[in-house]
Amino acid sequence: MPHVLTLVAPPSGAPVLTADLARDLATHLPDVGEPVWLDPGFAVDIPFVASREIDDRRLANSLRIDLGDTPVDLFIQPSAFRRKRLFLADMDSTMIGQECIDELADFVGKKAEVAEITERTMRGELVFETSLRARVALLAGLDAGVVERVLSERIKLTPGGATLVRTMKANGAYAALVSGGFTLFTNPVADMIGFDENRANTLLIENGKFSGKVAEPILGREAKFESLVDLRAARRLVKEETMAVGDGANDLAMIKEAGLGVAYHAKPAVAAAAMARVDHGDLTALLFAQGYRRSEFVAA
Repeated sequence: MPHVLTLVAPPSGAPVLTADLARDLATHLPDVGEPVWLDPGFAVDIPFVASREIDDRRLANSLRIDLGDTPVDLFIQPSAFRRKRLFLADMDSTMIGQECIDELADFVGKKAEVAEITERTMRGELVFETSLRARVALLAGLDAGVVERVLSERIKLTPGGATLVRTMKANGAYAALVSGGFTLFTNPVADMIGFDENRANTLLIENGKFSGKVAEPILGREAKFESLVDLRAARRLVKEETMAVGDGANDLAMIKEAGLGVAYHAKPAVAAAAMARVDHGDLTALLFAQGYRRSEFVAA
Protein backbone atom coordinates (compact mmCIF):
# COMPACT_ATOMS: atom_id res chain seq x y z
CA MET A 1 0.00 0.00 0.00
CA PRO A 2 1.38 3.47 -0.87
CA HIS A 3 2.34 5.40 2.25
CA VAL A 4 4.15 8.64 2.97
CA LEU A 5 6.47 9.77 5.73
CA THR A 6 6.32 13.54 6.25
CA LEU A 7 9.06 15.29 8.22
CA VAL A 8 8.39 18.81 9.53
CA ALA A 9 10.80 21.14 11.30
CA PRO A 10 9.70 24.16 13.37
CA PRO A 11 9.15 27.20 11.11
CA SER A 12 11.22 29.55 13.24
CA GLY A 13 14.99 29.50 13.52
CA ALA A 14 17.55 27.87 11.29
CA PRO A 15 16.34 24.92 9.20
CA VAL A 16 17.33 21.63 10.81
CA LEU A 17 15.77 19.33 8.23
CA THR A 18 18.53 18.36 5.83
CA ALA A 19 18.66 16.04 2.86
CA ASP A 20 21.06 13.82 4.80
CA LEU A 21 18.62 13.50 7.71
CA ALA A 22 15.77 12.66 5.35
CA ARG A 23 17.92 10.10 3.58
CA ASP A 24 18.98 8.47 6.88
CA LEU A 25 15.38 8.05 8.04
CA ALA A 26 14.35 6.74 4.63
CA THR A 27 16.69 3.77 5.08
CA HIS A 28 14.18 2.41 7.63
CA LEU A 29 11.37 2.32 5.07
CA PRO A 30 10.52 -0.27 2.40
CA ASP A 31 10.46 0.50 -1.31
CA VAL A 32 11.28 4.19 -0.91
CA GLY A 33 10.61 6.78 -3.60
CA GLU A 34 12.26 10.12 -4.26
CA PRO A 35 11.72 12.79 -1.57
CA VAL A 36 9.39 15.67 -2.37
CA TRP A 37 10.28 18.93 -0.63
CA LEU A 38 7.17 20.82 0.49
CA ASP A 39 9.28 23.60 1.99
CA PRO A 40 13.06 23.24 1.53
CA GLY A 41 14.76 22.86 4.90
CA PHE A 42 11.46 22.62 6.76
CA ALA A 43 9.15 19.95 5.32
CA VAL A 44 9.60 16.92 3.10
CA ASP A 45 7.50 13.95 1.94
CA ILE A 46 9.17 10.56 1.58
CA PRO A 47 6.87 8.15 -0.28
CA PHE A 48 7.19 4.41 0.26
CA VAL A 49 5.23 1.26 -0.46
CA ALA A 50 4.46 -1.31 2.20
CA SER A 51 3.95 -4.80 0.81
CA ARG A 52 1.88 -5.73 3.86
CA GLU A 53 -0.14 -3.88 6.50
CA ILE A 54 2.12 -1.87 8.78
CA ASP A 55 1.64 -0.34 12.22
CA ASP A 56 2.03 3.36 11.40
CA ARG A 57 2.25 4.40 15.05
CA ARG A 58 4.93 1.84 15.93
CA LEU A 59 7.01 2.81 12.92
CA ALA A 60 6.63 6.51 13.79
CA ASN A 61 7.76 5.88 17.37
CA SER A 62 10.79 3.99 16.09
CA LEU A 63 11.76 6.87 13.82
CA ARG A 64 11.36 9.36 16.70
CA ILE A 65 13.95 7.35 18.60
CA ASP A 66 16.28 7.67 15.62
CA LEU A 67 15.69 11.43 15.57
CA GLY A 68 16.78 11.74 19.19
CA ASP A 69 16.81 15.39 20.24
CA THR A 70 16.46 16.73 16.70
CA PRO A 71 13.33 18.96 16.78
CA VAL A 72 11.49 17.41 13.86
CA ASP A 73 7.88 16.20 13.86
CA LEU A 74 6.86 13.29 11.66
CA PHE A 75 3.71 11.78 10.25
CA ILE A 76 3.24 8.34 8.69
CA GLN A 77 0.00 7.64 6.86
CA PRO A 78 -1.47 6.06 3.74
CA SER A 79 -1.18 8.28 0.68
CA ALA A 80 -4.91 8.08 -0.06
CA PHE A 81 -7.23 10.75 1.38
CA ARG A 82 -4.36 12.91 2.65
CA ARG A 83 -6.15 16.19 2.06
CA LYS A 84 -8.92 16.21 4.63
CA ARG A 85 -12.42 17.51 4.02
CA LEU A 86 -13.46 17.83 7.67
CA PHE A 87 -11.39 19.36 10.45
CA LEU A 88 -12.32 19.43 14.15
CA ALA A 89 -10.18 21.25 16.71
CA ASP A 90 -10.07 21.77 20.43
CA MET A 91 -9.67 25.40 21.49
CA ASP A 92 -7.85 25.83 24.82
CA SER A 93 -4.11 25.09 24.59
CA THR A 94 -4.64 24.03 20.98
CA MET A 95 -6.06 26.80 18.77
CA ILE A 96 -5.23 29.33 21.50
CA GLY A 97 -2.33 29.22 23.92
CA GLN A 98 -4.34 29.61 27.11
CA GLU A 99 -6.99 27.84 29.21
CA CYS A 100 -9.85 30.35 29.36
CA ILE A 101 -11.28 29.14 32.66
CA ASP A 102 -7.89 29.56 34.32
CA GLU A 103 -7.73 33.16 33.10
CA LEU A 104 -11.24 33.87 34.39
CA ALA A 105 -10.31 32.39 37.76
CA ASP A 106 -7.42 34.83 38.01
CA PHE A 107 -9.97 37.63 38.44
CA VAL A 108 -11.30 36.01 41.62
CA GLY A 109 -7.81 35.17 42.91
CA LYS A 110 -8.12 31.45 42.26
CA LYS A 111 -6.06 30.89 39.13
CA ALA A 112 -3.53 28.56 40.76
CA GLU A 113 -6.28 26.43 42.28
CA VAL A 114 -8.27 26.19 39.07
CA ALA A 115 -5.18 25.70 36.89
CA GLU A 116 -4.15 22.69 38.97
CA ILE A 117 -7.59 21.12 38.50
CA THR A 118 -7.47 21.90 34.77
CA GLU A 119 -4.06 20.27 34.42
CA ARG A 120 -5.15 17.12 36.23
CA THR A 121 -8.29 16.96 34.09
CA MET A 122 -6.35 17.29 30.85
CA ARG A 123 -4.04 14.49 32.01
CA GLY A 124 -7.10 12.29 32.46
CA GLU A 125 -6.90 12.09 36.26
CA LEU A 126 -10.32 13.70 36.83
CA VAL A 127 -13.71 13.25 35.14
CA PHE A 128 -14.13 16.25 32.85
CA GLU A 129 -17.78 17.02 33.57
CA THR A 130 -17.34 16.86 37.36
CA SER A 131 -14.17 18.91 37.15
CA LEU A 132 -15.79 21.58 35.00
CA ARG A 133 -18.72 22.02 37.38
CA ALA A 134 -16.31 22.40 40.30
CA ARG A 135 -14.18 24.99 38.49
CA VAL A 136 -17.17 26.97 37.24
CA ALA A 137 -18.57 27.11 40.79
CA LEU A 138 -15.48 29.08 41.81
CA LEU A 139 -16.44 31.81 39.33
CA ALA A 140 -19.75 32.59 41.07
CA GLY A 141 -20.27 36.34 41.41
CA LEU A 142 -17.63 37.36 38.87
CA ASP A 143 -18.75 40.15 36.53
CA ALA A 144 -19.35 38.60 33.10
CA GLY A 145 -17.89 41.69 31.47
CA VAL A 146 -14.43 40.44 32.38
CA VAL A 147 -14.60 38.15 29.34
CA GLU A 148 -13.81 41.12 27.09
CA ARG A 149 -10.65 41.85 29.08
CA VAL A 150 -9.54 38.23 28.92
CA LEU A 151 -10.06 38.17 25.16
CA SER A 152 -8.25 41.43 24.50
CA GLU A 153 -5.43 41.15 27.05
CA ARG A 154 -4.69 37.46 27.51
CA ILE A 155 -5.90 35.23 24.70
CA LYS A 156 -3.33 34.61 21.98
CA LEU A 157 -3.99 32.56 18.86
CA THR A 158 -1.67 29.60 18.38
CA PRO A 159 0.81 30.29 15.55
CA GLY A 160 -0.27 28.74 12.28
CA GLY A 161 -3.87 28.11 13.31
CA ALA A 162 -5.55 30.67 11.09
CA THR A 163 -3.37 29.66 8.13
CA LEU A 164 -4.29 26.01 8.71
CA VAL A 165 -8.03 26.65 8.77
CA ARG A 166 -8.08 29.13 5.90
CA THR A 167 -5.96 26.92 3.65
CA MET A 168 -8.12 23.89 4.28
CA LYS A 169 -11.33 25.88 3.69
CA ALA A 170 -9.93 27.32 0.47
CA ASN A 171 -9.55 23.72 -0.68
CA GLY A 172 -13.10 22.68 0.18
CA ALA A 173 -12.82 21.51 3.80
CA TYR A 174 -15.30 22.25 6.61
CA ALA A 175 -13.85 23.37 9.95
CA ALA A 176 -15.45 23.14 13.39
CA LEU A 177 -14.10 24.39 16.71
CA VAL A 178 -15.31 21.89 19.33
CA SER A 179 -14.42 22.90 22.88
CA GLY A 180 -15.06 21.85 26.44
CA GLY A 181 -14.71 25.56 27.17
CA PHE A 182 -17.32 28.25 26.75
CA THR A 183 -19.23 29.88 23.92
CA LEU A 184 -18.28 33.30 25.31
CA PHE A 185 -14.80 32.49 23.99
CA THR A 186 -15.38 30.05 21.13
CA ASN A 187 -17.67 32.46 19.27
CA PRO A 188 -15.06 35.25 18.92
CA VAL A 189 -12.11 32.86 18.56
CA ALA A 190 -13.86 30.91 15.79
CA ASP A 191 -14.51 34.18 13.97
CA MET A 192 -10.90 35.33 14.33
CA ILE A 193 -9.51 32.07 12.97
CA GLY A 194 -12.14 31.39 10.32
CA PHE A 195 -13.99 28.28 11.55
CA ASP A 196 -17.33 27.46 9.93
CA GLU A 197 -18.96 26.69 13.28
CA ASN A 198 -18.19 26.23 16.95
CA ARG A 199 -19.61 24.10 19.73
CA ALA A 200 -18.93 24.64 23.43
CA ASN A 201 -20.48 24.97 26.87
CA THR A 202 -22.62 27.87 28.08
CA LEU A 203 -21.74 29.72 31.27
CA LEU A 204 -24.94 30.80 33.03
CA ILE A 205 -25.23 34.49 33.88
CA GLU A 206 -27.59 36.18 36.35
CA ASN A 207 -27.79 39.96 36.64
CA GLY A 208 -24.57 40.39 34.69
CA LYS A 209 -22.56 38.00 36.87
CA PHE A 210 -21.58 34.36 36.53
CA SER A 211 -23.93 32.20 38.56
CA GLY A 212 -21.31 29.54 39.18
CA LYS A 213 -23.16 27.06 36.99
CA VAL A 214 -22.84 25.77 33.43
CA ALA A 215 -25.72 24.71 31.21
CA GLU A 216 -26.35 20.98 31.00
CA PRO A 217 -25.56 18.69 29.30
CA ILE A 218 -21.86 19.49 29.36
CA LEU A 219 -19.91 19.19 26.13
CA GLY A 220 -17.02 16.91 27.00
CA ARG A 221 -15.20 13.87 25.63
CA GLU A 222 -18.24 12.02 24.27
CA ALA A 223 -19.81 15.15 22.81
CA LYS A 224 -16.62 15.90 20.89
CA PHE A 225 -16.62 12.36 19.53
CA GLU A 226 -20.30 12.67 18.56
CA SER A 227 -19.64 16.01 16.87
CA LEU A 228 -17.07 14.35 14.62
CA VAL A 229 -19.37 11.46 13.78
CA ASP A 230 -22.35 13.75 13.11
CA LEU A 231 -20.44 16.23 10.94
CA ARG A 232 -18.82 13.40 9.01
CA ALA A 233 -22.17 11.72 8.34
CA ALA A 234 -23.82 15.00 7.32
CA ARG A 235 -21.15 15.47 4.66
CA ARG A 236 -21.14 11.80 3.63
CA LEU A 237 -17.44 11.46 4.27
CA VAL A 238 -15.42 8.40 5.13
CA LYS A 239 -13.27 8.34 8.26
CA GLU A 240 -10.07 8.81 6.27
CA GLU A 241 -11.26 12.22 5.05
CA THR A 242 -11.33 13.70 8.56
CA MET A 243 -8.77 15.26 10.90
CA ALA A 244 -8.97 16.21 14.57
CA VAL A 245 -6.49 17.91 16.88
CA GLY A 246 -6.35 18.48 20.62
CA ASP A 247 -4.11 18.34 23.65
CA GLY A 248 -6.09 16.85 26.54
CA ALA A 249 -7.74 13.65 27.69
CA ASN A 250 -11.21 14.86 26.72
CA ASP A 251 -9.97 15.11 23.11
CA LEU A 252 -8.85 11.49 22.87
CA ALA A 253 -12.08 9.91 21.65
CA MET A 254 -12.32 12.52 18.88
CA ILE A 255 -8.64 12.13 18.00
CA LYS A 256 -8.91 8.34 17.78
CA GLU A 257 -12.03 8.49 15.59
CA ALA A 258 -10.48 10.84 13.02
CA GLY A 259 -8.68 9.64 9.92
CA LEU A 260 -5.72 11.73 11.08
CA GLY A 261 -5.90 12.28 14.83
CA VAL A 262 -3.25 14.65 16.12
CA ALA A 263 -2.03 15.38 19.64
CA TYR A 264 -0.75 18.96 19.66
CA HIS A 265 1.94 19.72 22.28
CA ALA A 266 -0.17 17.36 24.32
CA LYS A 267 -0.17 15.73 27.72
CA PRO A 268 2.02 12.56 27.68
CA ALA A 269 -0.85 10.08 27.80
CA VAL A 270 -2.60 11.85 24.93
CA ALA A 271 0.56 12.03 22.81
CA ALA A 272 1.18 8.32 23.39
CA ALA A 273 -2.35 7.33 22.36
CA ALA A 274 -2.74 9.55 19.29
CA MET A 275 -1.94 8.31 15.80
CA ALA A 276 0.06 11.47 15.08
CA ARG A 277 1.56 14.25 17.17
CA VAL A 278 3.15 17.67 16.94
CA ASP A 279 5.78 18.18 19.63
CA HIS A 280 7.97 20.87 18.09
CA GLY A 281 6.28 22.86 15.33
CA ASP A 282 3.20 25.05 15.03
CA LEU A 283 -0.18 24.24 13.51
CA THR A 284 1.04 24.61 9.92
CA ALA A 285 2.60 21.17 10.46
CA LEU A 286 -0.90 19.82 9.87
CA LEU A 287 -0.89 21.34 6.39
CA PHE A 288 2.40 19.68 5.53
CA ALA A 289 0.97 16.42 6.88
CA GLN A 290 -1.73 16.75 4.23
CA GLY A 291 0.81 17.30 1.47
CA TYR A 292 0.36 21.05 1.07
CA ARG A 293 3.40 22.96 -0.12
CA ARG A 294 4.34 26.21 1.59
CA SER A 295 3.44 28.04 -1.62
CA GLU A 296 -0.15 26.80 -1.29
CA PHE A 297 -0.71 28.23 2.20
CA VAL A 298 -3.43 30.86 2.51
CA ALA A 299 -1.99 33.62 4.68
CA ALA A 300 -3.90 34.66 7.77
